[in-house]
Amino acid sequence: MGIFRMPRNEWIKIDQGYLERINRRKYLLHHEQQFCIDSNASARFTIKELYEEIMTNQLSKCFPNMFSVKYGTFINHVTGCRYSLDSRRLNDAYMLNSLAENVEEDFYFMCPDGEGEYRLQAYSSCFPQGLHSATKMGLSVREIHQPVPGYESRLGNGVDKHFRRMESGGFVGRLNWSIQIDGDELFRPLAKNTGDPDNSGTIAHTALQRERINLETTYLRCEHHTLTCLPKSKTVMFCVRSYLTPIKRIREEGNGPALADACDSMPEKFGIYKRRPVWGDQLCEWLREDR
Repeated sequence: MGIFRMPRNEWIKIDQGYLERINRRKYLLHHEQQFCIDSNASARFTIKELYEEIMTNQLSKCFPNMFSVKYGTFINHVTGCRYSLDSRRLNDAYMLNSLAENVEEDFYFMCPDGEGEYRLQAYSSCFPQGLHSATKMGLSVREIHQPVPGYESRLGNGVDKHFRRMESGGFVGRLNWSIQIDGDELFRPLAKNTGDPDNSGTIAHTALQRERINLETTYLRCEHHTLTCLPKSKTVMFCVRSYLTPIKRIREEGNGPALADACDSMPEKFGIYKRRPVWGDQLCEWLREDR
């Protein structure tokens, strides 16, 4: 699975361009809310737990120049906005919305169902890629990953065991990446960055047509995934932070051949899932060219 342990202070990150991206998230929360936040009644307690942890503890302690807590109010000194911390009187939508307005991580609440499964019961997600979260509500980890080639046979049992063994307060991370060929928009719930499974659960190579891609609008999209178990609810939080790097910058910095090798090394079915037949030949040839 390529996971690694990580310290708590790397859970939430603040990078250059924070305000611009937060303003984009606020726009999406207003205009595309059905894609960005939702919850089932069973997630009430765990939403409250995460809200208090992030808004009361994590942000003000790790970034005291940007955030503070005063008289039961959370203050974002970058945006100038204030948020109530009295979670007893706040509804789920307010808390999910507030999380999304202050951090760039997307949160997926995988709640234990009492039968050994962890199911998606809430989310706060403004920058999804190819994931319409509302259609995954109530599904288990395995069910959500059903379209991923090899997940059931190679990863399913290991992921399930890892979820059950996670210790409260511990943090583990992993990295994921893809090629995004149509611009720098991070909000892509219906994007076709991955191949579509057919009725048998496999992906048809013939359904993917090679395209002449525009390198000016092509990006390496990286996702930093963090897993942590909340101590009270025992919910496993799946957190995703997304980054885009122009493909031209990668070649300019001398990393083109390494990325081309990584693209070529994908197993066949996984390469199809990542839509490599669409962009692979042109992109890899260009990445290996002398500058």
